[in-house]
Amino acid sequence: QLQLVESEGGLVQAGGSLRLSCTASGFSLAEYPIGWFRQAPGKEREGVAAISSSGFSFLDYADSVKGRFTVSRDNAKNTVYLQMNSLEPEDTAIYYCATNKALRRGVISPSIRLSTRAYDSWGQGTQVTVSS
Repeated sequence: QLQLVESEGGLVQAGGSLRLSCTASGFSLAEYPIGWFRQAPGKEREGVAAISSSGFSFLDYADSVKGRFTVSRDNAKNTVYLQMNSLEPEDTAIYYCATNKALRRGVISPSIRLSTRAYDSWGQGTQVTVSS
């Protein structure tokens, strides 16, 4: 069974850094594009970053995190990372990694790479809290 698992988030002060990881069970993460999303209380889930299966075809970021967040992957370790620097209280949310089971070695249209509708498999989410 395809399953995604995010690493534990945490509490960090504004200006600090945190790295999340996303691993997989039941399949090879290396063959799938991965998206990172977040959802703050009372808000819709929003795309944060997306990376192609190779890590070279595309790297997309939401404007709100450009220059602060970096998505990367180590396919040998079956892991995708989200490095978050210069964290702000507005980054407080539950963070999810996601993929699309139908896109083994496939691509996602640029217009929907940060859209929830491009993904059908989600991790359980991990809480990131940034204190001011």
